[in-house]
Amino acid sequence: MKFPRLRARTRAAIGLARLATFASRATGRGSGGMIGGLVAEKIDPQIMKNLGFGRPVALITGTNGKSTTTRMLATAIRSAHQVATNEGGDNMDAGIITALMAGQEASHVVLECDELHVPSVADRLQPSCLVLLNLSRDQLDRVGEINKIERALRQCVLNHPTMTVIANCDDVLVTSVAWEAKNVVWVSAGAGWKGDSVSCPRTGGRIIHHPDGTWEAVQPLADGTIFRRPEPTWTITPEGIHTPTNDIAPLALKLPGTANRGNATQAVAAAVECFGIPLDVAMSAVETVDDVAGRYSTLRLGNRDIHLLLAKNPAGWQEAMSMVDRTADGLVIAVNGQVADGEDLSWLWDVRFEDFGELAVKASGERGTDLAVRLTYAEIQHELVHNMMDAILACPEGRVEVLANYTAFRDLKRALVRRIEAETH
Repeated sequence: MKFPRLRARTRAAIGLARLATFASRATGRGSGGMIGGLVAEKIDPQIMKNLGFGRPVALITGTNGKSTTTRMLATAIRSAHQVATNEGGDNMDAGIITALMAGQEASHVVLECDELHVPSVADRLQPSCLVLLNLSRDQLDRVGEINKIERALRQCVLNHPTMTVIANCDDVLVTSVAWEAKNVVWVSAGAGWKGDSVSCPRTGGRIIHHPDGTWEAVQPLADGTIFRRPEPTWTITPEGIHTPTNDIAPLALKLPGTANRGNATQAVAAAVECFGIPLDVAMSAVETVDDVAGRYSTLRLGNRDIHLLLAKNPAGWQEAMSMVDRTADGLVIAVNGQVADGEDLSWLWDVRFEDFGELAVKASGERGTDLAVRLTYAEIQHELVHNMMDAILACPEGRVEVLANYTAFRDLKRALVRRIEAETH
């Protein structure tokens, strides 16, 4: 694919961005995933659009599962094309610009995108595909109520009528976003969390959820139609993916959890429907994904195997808690309240903390006290240990499960890697 020559301003922006990225990495201040994009956009405000080159672009968005689904879809498309993608998870403007700068030679672009940024990114990159995973409350202090996001994404879909939308029809809010899309592929990817799907986002009327997984609104829409779960053409089942040809394609993922099976189904649907990747190739590709930024990794420290799980909001916590090994020797739950996490931790009271059996539970992190109060009301026996490393070392030797929100996960993983390397040498 031959790309147009970049403007002088854009070339200058890329050069200075590379210097900033190098400096960030060399000084240990960060991975460079954001700083390069921030510098480049300051110099050339149109750089994202200029780097689009009219290439096929897929945007993946939703409250949970963006990084995993992006990795899966990028892997599938990479079987036939060169792909630019933000594998580090930097999903706002700066991170997307950094990914585009790094992938200038790629023929295709696959990007996870923060829900708030999708409309502006779509206007600049004109995506051919939008994958809508799920929508639930998250970071209320930054994002606000989830219906605000639903309305913004709904308008984005209307503004881009040629874009193919891969939408999870089991999610009420996602269905509302894609309801009037000109080109929509409905996927039954599951909806474990229904706490934000009790009312219709278009009328405010009640949503009835049926035992078979279907749902419908009590109050008709303005045109008299009933807002209900559309009939999917792709469905995840215990046996595998039910395809549009009524075949069952067995799915054997390396990643745990039912949510990841839904993510894989949407990635496969997007690869096949939007990019012409053969089904068997797409299936094999998603099955190779075994790690997403260390979010399901196990690290060995002394006599402890530490299994790391990331959880960022009520829906994510519910899924992550289902993955906790109840036979482990200890459990650390760590919560920070930095800007990247959302400083408002009222969502803790939306999480249904379950009985962890005989696990020795440690509440930890910068906001460990808030978590400890919540665990007390949930009648979970626990010990408060603010320092996350100390919390792990306070657990019995053996297998230790760790549930952590975004910056707690990031900081703990870095600290563990440093300590393991120090003890190894």
